[in-house]
Amino acid sequence: MKLLLDTCVWGPTADVRRATGHDVDWVGNWTEDPGDEEIIARAYADERILITLDKDFGELAILHGTPHHGIVRMVGIAARRQADVCLAVLSTHADELFAGAIVTAERGRVRVRPADDSPMR
Repeated sequence: MKLLLDTCVWGPTADVRRATGHDVDWVGNWTEDPGDEEIIARAYADERILITLDKDFGELAILHGTPHHGIVRMVGIAARRQADVCLAVLSTHADELFAGAIVTAERGRVRVRPADDSPMR
């Protein structure tokens, strides 16, 4: 699975994902943070699922119709738990994410917004 981790996602999460066979790019390794619009555009161009803590990507996708290949947003997840939560979401919702869903993972709850729920699609 191809993933792009936003800068706000704990860096070692990328190492854990790579160790489990995922193709992972982490914005924190880029020379500079180009901003949300460029990050979501690169994730889309590279056919990567975007992993973030930032609600702005959902707004770009839902309100502005910005194309994407799935977004996982983690809310209130401790840095050291982000890799485990990411793995759980990806293993449970991979098909929905590939179809363009937005998955929000919070402590004790996961919400899935299917791709066709977006008014712009």
